[in-house]
Amino acid sequence: MTVLTPARQAVERVARESYSRLLAVLAARSRDIPGAEDALGEALAAALRQWPQEGVPASPEAWLVSVARRRQVDARRRRATAEAATEHLTMIADEFDPPDGERPIFPDRRLTLMLACTRSEIDPAMRTPLMLQILLGLTATEIGAAYLVPPATMGQRLVRAKARLGQLNIGFQEPDADQLRTGLPAVLEAIYAAFTSDWVGRESRKRAEEAIWLAQCVVAQVPSDPEAKGLVALLLYLSARMDAQRTPDGSYVPLEAQDTARWDHEAIDTAEILLRAASQDGPSGRFQIEAAIQSVHCARRNSGGTDWAAIGSLYDLLLVMRPSPVVRLNRALAQSHLDGATAMLGEIAEIGLDPRMVAYQPYWAGRAQLAASAGEREMALEAFGVAMGLTSDPAVRAYLMERRHLLLDG
Repeated sequence: MTVLTPARQAVERVARESYSRLLAVLAARSRDIPGAEDALGEALAAALRQWPQEGVPASPEAWLVSVARRRQVDARRRRATAEAATEHLTMIADEFDPPDGERPIFPDRRLTLMLACTRSEIDPAMRTPLMLQILLGLTATEIGAAYLVPPATMGQRLVRAKARLGQLNIGFQEPDADQLRTGLPAVLEAIYAAFTSDWVGRESRKRAEEAIWLAQCVVAQVPSDPEAKGLVALLLYLSARMDAQRTPDGSYVPLEAQDTARWDHEAIDTAEILLRAASQDGPSGRFQIEAAIQSVHCARRNSGGTDWAAIGSLYDLLLVMRPSPVVRLNRALAQSHLDGATAMLGEIAEIGLDPRMVAYQPYWAGRAQLAASAGEREMALEAFGVAMGLTSDPAVRAYLMERRHLLLDG
C-alpha cells in the first residue's frame, strides 16, 4: 500500500476539490479554456515537485493560480506581443480582488463560463458534456456513463468540442437575458449530471454541495424560472438522504430500507417550499417532475409508506417528456410495486434490448431485484453478477453480493 506524503495529499485534495474553480478563474480573462487546462496541469505538476521540498503553502489554491498565470503568460508571450503579456500579468489580482463595481452578477464565475459553452457555434449535443469536463471536473468515463455513451467515444467528442471552443476565442462577459434564456437548460442539465455522477461514491457529498451551490446561484439570477427552482428542490431531496445511504460501518442501504430518522428533514422542508413555488411559476418541466417523484418518496417520513401509484403517474408524465430507456426503467420498477414483479419482467427485458443498457449498472441491479422477487433464480443470479461487475463502489458491490448469496443459499 502506497503511503502518500502530506504534500502529495495536499495536491490531490486541491485537485479534487478546487480544480473547476481554479480553471474558471484562469479561463475567465484569457478566453482560452484549453490553454487554462494546460497551465493548471503544469502548476499541479510543479506543486508535486516543489511542495515536498518547500512545504505546502499557506494558500495552496492561490499558489497554483499564481504559477498557472505565469505559465499562461509564458505561452502567450510565445504567440502574442509583449503588451498582451503585460496585460495578462494583472489577471490574478483582478480575479481575487476585483475593484468595486466590477463584481460579477453570478456569484460563481463557473456559471458564466458554462453559459459560454452554450454558444451557437458549439454542437448542442456537446454543450453539457463540455461543461461537465472542463468546468465541473468530470472524466470522459463519468460523462459517458451519464449519457450512455462509451468512454472512448465521449473522449473523442470532447476533444473536438474543446478544440472548437478554443478556436472561437469567446469572451466570458456577464450574460444578457437572451443568453440566460437559451443557455439555461444546458447549464441545469450539467449541474444535475455532476450531482448524480457519483451518487453513492466517496466524493458524492462534495459534489452534492457544489451542485446545490451552483443551482442556487442560478435561482438567485433567474428567480422566476420554475425549472431552476425545481432542480434545487430535486438536489435537496436527494442530498437529504445521503447520510442514510450508509450504515455507521459504511454498508450500503437502498432507499426502501433507509431509516427516515437519518434523513435531513430541514433540507426536505426547504425542497417542499421550492417545489411549491416552482409549480406556481409556470408549467412543469423535467426537474419539477423528478423533484415531485422524490417528494413522494420523502413523504414516507410522515406516512410510513410509499404512494407507488402517484410515483407511477409522475413517471408516465416524465416518459412523455423524456422518452429515454432510463425513465422507462424507473417507471417499470415503480410499477412493479403495484402490479407485481412478474408482470414487469417482460417490460424489463424489452428495455434491455436497447444497447445503451448493456453497461448501465442500475438496469442490471433493477433486473436482478425484479427477477429475484418473481422467483426467476437463474435470471436474478446472472443480473446480480453483471451489476456487481459494473459498479465501482465497494459498498454497493458488497450489498449485491450479499443478495446474490442469499439466492445461492436458498
